Amino acid sequence: MGQPYPMEFLLTPGLVTIVIEAYSQVRHIYTDGRPLPDDPDQKFFGTSVGHWDNGTLVVETVGFSPTTELDRGTPHSDKMKIVERFKLADPDTMSIETTITDPEALTAPYTTTRTLRRHRAWTIAEYICEENNRNFVDPNGKAGININK
Repeated sequence: MGQPYPMEFLLTPGLVTIVIEAYSQVRHIYTDGRPLPDDPDQKFFGTSVGHWDNGTLVVETVGFSPTTELDRGTPHSDKMKIVERFKLADPDTMSIETTITDPEALTAPYTTTRTLRRHRAWTIAEYICEENNRNFVDPNGKAGININK
């Protein structure tokens, strides 16, 4: 959820779908009352189940693939669980509190908070690495993104 690219949140009965421009990612959060799977199939993004709690979307995700990477290469096991709390502070500002627990790889839960801002002029664009017009490399070889395109 830390991409600098636009994201679109689609709320439908029983499902929140997040469309992320970068790499044309799509994330499904099931809000139909189902429980987390006891023995989930391992997937890169895991399996996410959520519920609403006083205007906050609380999402639990389990079943991550061994190839899933966390910030700065933080290790994880198949016991990792991520809980996210999505909350609107105002119509244009969303906070996402993320807590990672993993009894085999972490000695304590790890929590971060990220703030997303709505950019009303942004739309989800087709993301093709070979044609991407938002990424650039400066003359010193440093990668960047032009968020104004």
